[in-house]
Amino acid sequence: MNLKKFKQVLSLTLMALAFTAFQPEKKPASIQPNIVLIFMDDMGYADLSCFGSTTISTPNIDQLAANGMKFTDFHVAASICTPSRTALLTGCYPQRLGLPKVIFPESKDNPGNTGINPEEQTIAELLKGRGYATSMAGKWHLGDKKMFLPTQHGFDQYFGVPYSNDMTIAPDMVLSENALLRNGMTREMIQNYATLKIANKNHQTPLMKNNEVIEFPADQSTLTKRYTEFCLDFINQQAGKSPFFMYLAHTMPHTPISASKDFIGKSKGGLYGDVIEEIDWSVGEIIKTLDKKGVLDNTLVIFTSDNGPWLTYGNHGGSAGILRGGKFDIFEGGFRVPCIMSLPSVIPKGKVSNEFITSLDIVPTICEMTGTDLPSKKIDGVNVLPVLKSKKMRKILDNRYFYYFSENKLKAIRKDKWKYIIPINYSVVTNPGRDGKNGKTEPNKQEEALYNLEKDISESKNIIKENPGIANELKTALEAFEQTIKKEARPVGVAKNTF
Repeated sequence: MNLKKFKQVLSLTLMALAFTAFQPEKKPASIQPNIVLIFMDDMGYADLSCFGSTTISTPNIDQLAANGMKFTDFHVAASICTPSRTALLTGCYPQRLGLPKVIFPESKDNPGNTGINPEEQTIAELLKGRGYATSMAGKWHLGDKKMFLPTQHGFDQYFGVPYSNDMTIAPDMVLSENALLRNGMTREMIQNYATLKIANKNHQTPLMKNNEVIEFPADQSTLTKRYTEFCLDFINQQAGKSPFFMYLAHTMPHTPISASKDFIGKSKGGLYGDVIEEIDWSVGEIIKTLDKKGVLDNTLVIFTSDNGPWLTYGNHGGSAGILRGGKFDIFEGGFRVPCIMSLPSVIPKGKVSNEFITSLDIVPTICEMTGTDLPSKKIDGVNVLPVLKSKKMRKILDNRYFYYFSENKLKAIRKDKWKYIIPINYSVVTNPGRDGKNGKTEPNKQEEALYNLEKDISESKNIIKENPGIANELKTALEAFEQTIKKEARPVGVAKNTF
């Protein structure tokens, strides 16, 4: 080989090596962590004993925290169901994807034909592309038409309810027997449905396996146990064969609450406590199975909630503790929820993090951990893997903005310890309900406000007059992002064929 040709070959080799060196790390399947993501429904900040509850005992969840990291400043992207789940699974503010409101099943007053756009990528789809087996149990609530269901969005299998457990196939719908059969119901289920129409009862929710209705109405007292058994079967089948992603989105403690006979009357916290303690049992069973299969050290377990407690239901709702407000609110009680993460091979044991992280960050963090490419379209979360390794990310996390939406309206913004709220109308619970009955609220007004959450987590002292510069900065950023998100919003999914 002459000198000129040798130099050409050497130059090309060096270029190839340099290119390779700057490529994202792709982890071999053998060391990719398994992922179990457990998502509660309407569980409050103070509903676990490791987060301060004195009436509800959660030893298995407490042990998960002892073996991993507890996050005291973890926020979801909405204080209601559908948008919060959108953010968790996509890393996007729900307003970016056209899903800022709760989706209701079809009725004569509601088309019920919207859901997550098939062009959006969920974390399940991303992981599936990296060789993961994927499964979901529980509440979906991103659209109940076939094109929106989990098995069309990255999950190999699904067992659960398509929306909240206080929703039903609307009793005032006019459905033919053939239409019901096409949607997976047996003739026995149709007879139950006919009875439902006559009685006009609520809380009759369909239970699904993949795209088929397999039980109507679902026996809600058995859901926590049956979801758990479904998850355990999946883990037993997949452990050691391929990396797996299990998304368990519990139906409870969203009202109407219900527990199995093994847990009724066992908690000092009444029926609500029974429900949470059964879910604690579920967590324990999952951890034991992961350990038995020899994959616990390489499994990331995330436990958190979709939003704060439904306070108007009183003893059938949860507690936000010292936080202000709950579900539906833009106050901390609506957005700040318990969060625990455990991955023994990565996350130090017994750590408590007060870093400000969000559900938007789950997707990019999992992508980083698994060597998975980020979604092709813009997302809003950031990779917080260093925090999980007990490292500080102050430069990034203290300087980013977080936005508190109420449906499509942007009402508050946070940066570091500062939270700014525009003038708003909101509701205050004046007479909480009992034993499954909704209580009463009264309208109230919140003037323009600024809170220092580091000193005032309860949002009780408005210090906007003392800090006009900070308030103006946050107000300007809020107004700018509200315009930006409108311009960047992508279309919601729309089903052409309805019932």
